[in-house]
Amino acid sequence: MTKVWERVERLYDWLVEDGDGRVCTAISDEACREVPYNFFGQLISNTLTKVGDRLANPKTTLAWLLEALAAPSIFTGLIVPLRESGSMLPQIVIAGFVRRLPVRKWVWVVGSVLQAVAVAGMALVALNLSGVAAGWGIVGCLVIFSLARGLCSVASKDVLGKTIPKSRRGRLKGWMSSASGLIAVGVGVLLLVQGRPEGGASVALYAGLLLGAAGLWILAALIFAGLREFEGETDGSDHALKEAFAQMRVLRTDRAFRRFVLVRALAIGSGMGTPFVIALAHQQLGGSVLWLGLFIIADGLAALVAAPLLGRWADRSSRSLLRVAMVGSGLLLVMVAGLSLGALPVAVLQVLFPLIFLLVGVVHSGVRLGRKTYLVDMAEGNQRTTYVAVSNTLIGIMLLASGVVTGLVSLISIPGVLVLFAGAAGLGAFLGRGLPEVGADTNSRK
Repeated sequence: MTKVWERVERLYDWLVEDGDGRVCTAISDEACREVPYNFFGQLISNTLTKVGDRLANPKTTLAWLLEALAAPSIFTGLIVPLRESGSMLPQIVIAGFVRRLPVRKWVWVVGSVLQAVAVAGMALVALNLSGVAAGWGIVGCLVIFSLARGLCSVASKDVLGKTIPKSRRGRLKGWMSSASGLIAVGVGVLLLVQGRPEGGASVALYAGLLLGAAGLWILAALIFAGLREFEGETDGSDHALKEAFAQMRVLRTDRAFRRFVLVRALAIGSGMGTPFVIALAHQQLGGSVLWLGLFIIADGLAALVAAPLLGRWADRSSRSLLRVAMVGSGLLLVMVAGLSLGALPVAVLQVLFPLIFLLVGVVHSGVRLGRKTYLVDMAEGNQRTTYVAVSNTLIGIMLLASGVVTGLVSLISIPGVLVLFAGAAGLGAFLGRGLPEVGADTNSRK
């Protein structure tokens, strides 16, 4: 057993390049001794859920599935805003409950199991319903999935902050994305082999992907339950809703946090623009499973290759990563909008769309790693829980609002939506200059 533990520690040192020993900033001494174990526990469990996310991705798989089930297009427009905002809006209330728990990993475990149930429900809907009924069934399961995702979102950042030192959090997230990307590439290759440019795919194939994803969430819950999390700071009252509104005061009193929320809001186009990129590709290339496989491969390669490097960047300066990634996102969205207005040969578009989708995945990974690492590093203890809950709740509201606005604009021009998101990303990158540095080599914000 000792030899196994020594190998685990050597692998941990190699992954994080920990030649100078542990840098246990902002975690307890007892937690410091368990860092390698908790590092791999979170790496494996979160990788499994990230793979599940890719298999049940509303931007790709669910959009294709709704088309295969002949569901009205209005449901396709609902799935991304519902998935994202549904997980964010309740978090300020969830945080009031989580703040009273000295050990918070069990909140994540419950959320993961509920996500598995919801995704399995989508598979059953796909196998038994079609048309409007299928649309409502998928959306209903997605609402349950999103609420359960909110549990995991609040708890995961707290557990990460309690078990992993500052200088290693970005790298952990980077390796999570990279590992899930590798597996996603394998799934995409399988779809690619089965697909033909002129053919579709059976509903059973999509249902199989969803059932496989559900199994991954169950396995992830079992692994996460074994993390060695020690009791930590607690507070909170029995009036969760009243406490939730009280937490909103942080926006008035904390200038830097207020600016972070604004920058993050302007960055949402890096994710919300993706379905519109897919929509344009669908119009130009058709709806074959072959193209779905290529897009899943491109998305997986983006995480596999770029995420570890982006994770190290996030540990050095999550602020600069966030700003650069937002600029890249804006430029790519403008490029896609330009492609849709040109008259390029189909053969050229067949190469350009997967390539651009790969680059979109890279910059979106940068945005996600940058903002998540920044948020975890900018506070400690229960203040982190407040920051996560308040920011996610506000972003959830903005997602719903932007979903309505962009949905209306898309009826007129999908390229117009992409240009709108690109402009927001550019403005966010500019405002991000005012964010303070919060990495391991800087003092924690007060």
